[in-house]
Amino acid sequence: MSPRDGSGGPRRERPPGDHEALAFRDTVEMEQRELASGEAPTPSAAPGERRISWQKWTFMPAFLLAALLATWLWFRGARLDSIAHQAVDNGKVWLALRQHIALTAISTVFVLIIAIPLGIALTRSKLRRATPLAMAIANLGQAVPALGLLVLLVIWLGIGARSAIVGMVIYAVLPVLANTIAGLRGIDPTLTEAARGIGMSPTGVLTKVELPLAVPLILAGVRTALVLNVGTATLATFGGGGGLGDLISAGIVTQRMPVLILGSVLTVTLALLVEWLASLAELLLRPRGLEVAA
Repeated sequence: MSPRDGSGGPRRERPPGDHEALAFRDTVEMEQRELASGEAPTPSAAPGERRISWQKWTFMPAFLLAALLATWLWFRGARLDSIAHQAVDNGKVWLALRQHIALTAISTVFVLIIAIPLGIALTRSKLRRATPLAMAIANLGQAVPALGLLVLLVIWLGIGARSAIVGMVIYAVLPVLANTIAGLRGIDPTLTEAARGIGMSPTGVLTKVELPLAVPLILAGVRTALVLNVGTATLATFGGGGGLGDLISAGIVTQRMPVLILGSVLTVTLALLVEWLASLAELLLRPRGLEVAA
């Protein structure tokens, strides 16, 4: 006897094709509702692909090249007297640029060595109470005027690049330290508890759970510190540290506008280039699970 449904009539089974059609129709209707409500998910990047737009790769380098070319053409046609030639001839421009890059790179490395481990230590339970004191000390670096801080360091450490580097480190340590602490404290406690629950050691929780999740904020702090150091390095000239500040200072003292403009344009270009490179590193080093379209 054939099975019957509750109404007394024979039960009719749908062909397999009807089930696929109904599933497809339900999927289409769900996507339409999501689009109408603005809640449709954005397509994720393919495995191994970093979602950085071509505008991000090309716009800033093209702009910087155009600015440098325009400055070079203008400087080449400018009338320079013997005093201006003395300020820029014999490789002095390249020497100042190399010194500026070296000051920025060395000071940033010391900032990372100091700020990131200190930020990690201050988020542990044993040192958490010392966080307000450490942040207050780090805030002093930016509360004191950069030039005044440099003068005090020159009196203490003497004239030279060492005083400039120490001053730049003190001035730029705050954003990296603050972002490291904020990134580690902003992690959902249930994630770390789950990691401990599956048997991870404290070091494993830190390196495999906490730091990867805090990387975006830490990289943002490093990016800020880099730009701060490029700008602060121009003050190294007042402590005998060299850098592009030598050109700017020479242009002001001798009242030679081409020398002043050359030093200023090179400083701004270097700052924008460092900021662009840091933004690319921020996107490329971000964990894949935290990526967004750029």
